[in-house]
Amino acid sequence: MAYESVFGSNLFKDVKILVTGGGSGIGRCIAHELAHLGGDVVLLGRTEDKLINVQQEISDRGGRAETCVCDVRESEQLLQALGDLPPVDALVNCAGGQFPALLSEMSSNGFDAVIRNNLLSTFNVSRAVFDHSMRERGGVIVNITANDVGGMPLMAHTGAARAGVHSLTQTCALEWAEFGIRVNAVGPGFISSSGYDTYTDERMTQAIKYYPPQMPAGRSGTESEISSMVCFLLSPGASYITGQVLRVDGGASLNVNAGLYDTKPARDTQQYDGFDLSRK
Repeated sequence: MAYESVFGSNLFKDVKILVTGGGSGIGRCIAHELAHLGGDVVLLGRTEDKLINVQQEISDRGGRAETCVCDVRESEQLLQALGDLPPVDALVNCAGGQFPALLSEMSSNGFDAVIRNNLLSTFNVSRAVFDHSMRERGGVIVNITANDVGGMPLMAHTGAARAGVHSLTQTCALEWAEFGIRVNAVGPGFISSSGYDTYTDERMTQAIKYYPPQMPAGRSGTESEISSMVCFLLSPGASYITGQVLRVDGGASLNVNAGLYDTKPARDTQQYDGFDLSRK
C-alpha cells in the first residue's frame, strides 16, 4: 500500500533530503512520505539495522533512499559521513531522545546527555549541511522539537533542549537568510508513535492516557499529522515562512489557560493517518 499523502506526487522530485532519526517513529514516517513524493531520501542515524530496515521499506514501495551511519552528537564523525554524499537540498532534524525524571531525580550526566541528543545534534547537523551544501546552494531546514509551552514536568532536560532549538531555529533563519536558506521548527504535542513505547515510567504512561482527552482536539496526534506539516514547510508553498515554530499539538499549548476556561474537546474530530506502517 502506498503512503496516502495529501500532497501531489513528485512534489520533491530530484530533491535530496537528509532526515536524521529516520530509523523509527516520526522520522521514519517523514522519510516514507518524502520518498513517496519523489524525494531522494538520505536516512542518517546511529543504528544501522534500523536505517537499513526503513530503506528497504521505502525501496519496496518504489521510493529512493540511502543510509548514512554516524553519531550526530560527534561533529567530526558527521563531517566525514557527509563528505561522501552529493549536495543536500533539504534537512529534517528529527534525531533525539529523552527519559522521564523529575528535576530532583535528575543527574548532571543525564541532563547533559539529553541536551546533546536534542540540541547539540541539531546544531551539528545543521552546521555540517550548511558547510557541505547550503552555503553555496541554499536550502530548507525543518527542526522537529516539542511543545514546551508552560514548561515540561518530568522532561525538564528535553524541554530546555527544545527551547534551545527554537531559539537556534530563529537565529539560523536570520543569519542564513542571505544564503537562501529557510529554517523552521515543528513542535509536536502528544503523538501516538513508537516513541510512546519507550516510556515505562508510570507517571508518563498515566500522562499519555490523561492529557490528550483534555485538549481541544480531544486525542493524541498521528505521525502523519506531523509529517504533513514538515512536507508543507519543505515545499515551495512555504517559501514565505522562516524562523517560525509551528506547534502541531491539538491545542495543548492553549491549556496554559486551564482554570480560566473549561475546555470542551472537539466532537467527532477528524484524524489524518496516511501511513499504514505507523507503530508497526
